[in-house]
Amino acid sequence: MNKVYKNKKTKKTKQSIRRRIVLMVVLLPIILITGMIFYIGHLYSENNQGSEQPLIPEEFIPIYKAAEQEFGVPWYLLAAHHRVETIFSTMDPMLSPAGAEGPMQFMPCTFVGWSHPSCDGLGEGDIPEKDKVDPNIIKKYNGYGIDANGDGKADPWDVEDAIFSAANFLAHSGAAEGEFEKAIFTYNHSDQYVDDVLYYMNLYKEKYHTEDDIKP
Repeated sequence: MNKVYKNKKTKKTKQSIRRRIVLMVVLLPIILITGMIFYIGHLYSENNQGSEQPLIPEEFIPIYKAAEQEFGVPWYLLAAHHRVETIFSTMDPMLSPAGAEGPMQFMPCTFVGWSHPSCDGLGEGDIPEKDKVDPNIIKKYNGYGIDANGDGKADPWDVEDAIFSAANFLAHSGAAEGEFEKAIFTYNHSDQYVDDVLYYMNLYKEKYHTEDDIKP
């Protein structure tokens, strides 16, 4: 009986060892591959530090700065509005349920002018499309629309026109004199909106002014 018991025990021990060997053979390549992936990922992360996407798409910065020169509104405030309104023109469509249009989300009556006979309520109005982009009509009704690129149209859907028009509006609302909170609230009557724009404005001011300071 003892001999049989010992043989069974020895057989089970050998089977257990074989199972462990098989398990190691199966798991070892997985462990090695996982380690290699982690190591390569770590090297890639280290080699790409500082190559992250810029906070602001670079093609817009010259437009913001040109608008700042024209209206005295800090360019990083314009960038913050653009970010909050349409995530730098990436929202699709750039048309709100209330009727705000384009990269900087202008209500038609704000862009063309609230003295337009169709303007009331939130400001969607009933303005013919050709009148929405006519600088003479906009001047007539005291709107904020600007023909920034000199093509004869002040178009809320054109990013240059929209940014210059936003600068015009914000300048008239106090931003050119440093009254940022007042101007932002006038742009959109929401305390949360003010907080969001101020957050991005301060973020961009800190990052990009620091970069400007270290440039030769």
